[in-house]
Amino acid sequence: MTRAIFLYTFLEALAFLCVSWVNAEDAYRFFTWTVTYGTISPLGFPQQGILINGQFPGPTIESVTNDNIVLNVINKIDQPFLITWNGIEQRKDSWQDGVLGTNCPIPPNANYTYKFQTKDQIGTFNYFPSTLMHRASGGFGGFNIAARTVIPVPYPRPAEEFTLLIGDWYKLGHKALQERLDSGKLLPLPDGILINGFPQSLSFTGEKEKTYLFRVSNVGISTSLNFRIQGHKLTLVEVEGSHTLQEVYDSLDIHVGQSVAVLVTLLGAPKDYFIVASSRFTKPILTATAILHYAGSNIPASEPLPVGPTYHIHWSMKQARTIRWNLTANAARPNPQGSYHYGTIQVNRTIILANSASQINGKLRYAVNSISYLNPDTPLKLADYFNIPGVFNLNTIKDTPTPGLPVTLGTSVIGLVLASGHLQ
Repeated sequence: MTRAIFLYTFLEALAFLCVSWVNAEDAYRFFTWTVTYGTISPLGFPQQGILINGQFPGPTIESVTNDNIVLNVINKIDQPFLITWNGIEQRKDSWQDGVLGTNCPIPPNANYTYKFQTKDQIGTFNYFPSTLMHRASGGFGGFNIAARTVIPVPYPRPAEEFTLLIGDWYKLGHKALQERLDSGKLLPLPDGILINGFPQSLSFTGEKEKTYLFRVSNVGISTSLNFRIQGHKLTLVEVEGSHTLQEVYDSLDIHVGQSVAVLVTLLGAPKDYFIVASSRFTKPILTATAILHYAGSNIPASEPLPVGPTYHIHWSMKQARTIRWNLTANAARPNPQGSYHYGTIQVNRTIILANSASQINGKLRYAVNSISYLNPDTPLKLADYFNIPGVFNLNTIKDTPTPGLPVTLGTSVIGLVLASGHLQ
């Protein structure tokens, strides 16, 4: 009888655990952000910046694969405001992407709650304002997605992680920069480069012989940057959610909007070393520095700064070709990244895109295949979902550019067909 009671109790408990496991949801992370103006002086010059909860740059989101993000944004600036989550795939809900194609801007003194999931993703990303040049005044931050503890990563766990936001910076605010572009002028040369909102003096501390993961994003608006650490090698392990072959570099070009993760092992003499972000393809070259500090040392960093590439376009292109997907490593799931067999997909359509610039009605406009995009009053997703006619056009952008074709305005969308699980 005792054995029967024990068996019954065991089976009941097992059934309960199974039901609980099946019904379990992924973790939720809740945030409330208030967006305001505030006075900042990143280059020693007081100017108006865009702050999130009083911070510049904004707070870093630390999440895990499949987390549910619930983020209430309260807009207290004098213009409509949108945040986009750069690199987050929005697999289960593309309505939360935070661009004019999917969302209406948040009006002043109003709020909107983003709800999305970091579904099947790992890696280094960032967020930033997507409209009205707001990004030039702040409102950006890091967005990191760690792998679940049950999923291995293809490198030893680092002693610590550091998030670095590098980017160009202007003393002109976002409104002045927009007025300049609207008048038909190009953006001026940036006034400086920032690392986490500072041109210098920021410090990151580590211990000798330990390895650290640096997550680096270029959150600027126009300038490619080269990133390097004096006396240390950079082992590239991830680019925007994909594990890479672990090539070792003296420096890395990181272009606008891009994010990378590198491992750095502290093998130097105990002292301080310069962390450098410098502009590419600009005259003059602009530079920001931070400090890699060995714990317990009191020897300051010494010049000269490590040399980086300057105007060499082909150098950057060649380096980009060395970055390869690690086909044998997993990402967010246990199966290897290379198991998807993308190389076996039949190519049914080739689209060639060419950019250009022109003035239309006195304003500088950029175009793709001679079409300069015009934001509609109705978000594209709503127009598509409710079959609202006249909002966008599927036929304005052609598959190949036509040389010499005048630039025209249009709300252009490239139409694709989903067939047999692949886009054609």
